Amino acid sequence: MKRFWLVLLSLGLIMAFSASAFAVDVKVSGEYYVAGMYLNKISLADKDTNPSTAFFYQRLRVETDFIVSPGLKLITRFDALERIWGGARSMPWAGGKDANGNINDYFPSAGSRAENENIAFDWAYIDYQSPIGIFKVGYMEYGATGTVFGNSTYPAGRIRYYSYPIQGSININADISKIKDFSDSAVYSTTATDADDTVYGLEGVYSWKDGKAGMKVYYYNYADNRPASNYRKDYFLFTPYTIAKIGPVALQAEFSYATGKYKDFDNSTLGSEVRMEQMSGWIDATATFAPIYIGGTIAYVSGDDPNTKDVMEGGTLNSGTDWNPCLIMFNYYDMTNWVGLIGGYDTSLVQKTLPNYGNGYISGPMYNAWFGQGRIGVKPTTQLDAMLSLSYAQADKKPAGFTGSTYGTEVDLTGTYKITNNLSYMLGFGYLFTGDYFKGKNGNNKVDDDYILMNKLTLTF
Repeated sequence: MKRFWLVLLSLGLIMAFSASAFAVDVKVSGEYYVAGMYLNKISLADKDTNPSTAFFYQRLRVETDFIVSPGLKLITRFDALERIWGGARSMPWAGGKDANGNINDYFPSAGSRAENENIAFDWAYIDYQSPIGIFKVGYMEYGATGTVFGNSTYPAGRIRYYSYPIQGSININADISKIKDFSDSAVYSTTATDADDTVYGLEGVYSWKDGKAGMKVYYYNYADNRPASNYRKDYFLFTPYTIAKIGPVALQAEFSYATGKYKDFDNSTLGSEVRMEQMSGWIDATATFAPIYIGGTIAYVSGDDPNTKDVMEGGTLNSGTDWNPCLIMFNYYDMTNWVGLIGGYDTSLVQKTLPNYGNGYISGPMYNAWFGQGRIGVKPTTQLDAMLSLSYAQADKKPAGFTGSTYGTEVDLTGTYKITNNLSYMLGFGYLFTGDYFKGKNGNNKVDDDYILMNKLTLTF
């Protein structure tokens, strides 16, 4: 009985000292989707060992805001059960690498893929509206600037500052992001220092009634190749952008220019310096004449010239994993993330020359390409949206020895129906007419066209 009263007393004391915490307001929002797809070929190379694939997959994402007081809150987010129904589970990463030993900089979570197949927290940061501006400190979204083009968002440890409007329409923002840390610690042993990846950003934004224009400047200090290869990658990225509505036309435009050193060796005896000069950008416009809308997109990511060994003109900048213009072509989330890399002949040779996914694949993100798309859609009711698009892509630079430069032409037809305000269903069909780029170094190689059928049920709350 004494122990019983001690337990009750302890609970009472806990509740008494926690009374202020119960006054915290909690706001919960999120998304759950389940999707199914059929892809006719998992490779664009015409081979007997080229099967189809079909499966269901899902993800639950929940964001929770703990509002401690006006102007102060703690924001968290987790992903759970992000997996293929009944599919094989992935192995946990070792040293930040996937099962194939490749570093995946674009995995959109703070947890490994194996953790996300169960549950993994991505965000945990403080949002404080101080008298001099807004501060955000902790793990939060990284990799988004301006328009969706070029964005590859994933969580990272950051400190961000947002100024209040200056003269009513100008904002100045700054941030520092720690992408990788290889300092000696209890879980990572090293005998070297100064081998981290850190990004610094400064942004100015001008806003008006129907749009905004901004410019963000990044400085990248990537030293994770030290001391193993004795060089760092340090460069500046300049990204001007605009988002505006002019009458019935919604316009987006963005341009990025990266300049600096792709390989900056600790001293000249260790290797030859390699400079970086890369560009990317897009223009996207959609005109709405209810119930019909028409739109077009032109996008570009510079490719590396195989004849210039001292300059990298491509391979670092890309279209971003958040930009998925087609159902197959340059689609990261449904293709690369769920199916895997979709390529043709000699793609492995191309991949070795570039970081991450290189430019040898039709799946996203987009490297080394000119891309054009025209689309027309109709919204006969507020619940239904149907769209037809025609897309074409061609390589900016042909890799050494490649005979062709055309990625292909894709036709997509999608329809989305809002069952309720929070529940929608999407059905899509896409057909890719594969180009000669995927014949690789032999023009006599044969390639396969490909097609996809997919559907997705999405609940938002």
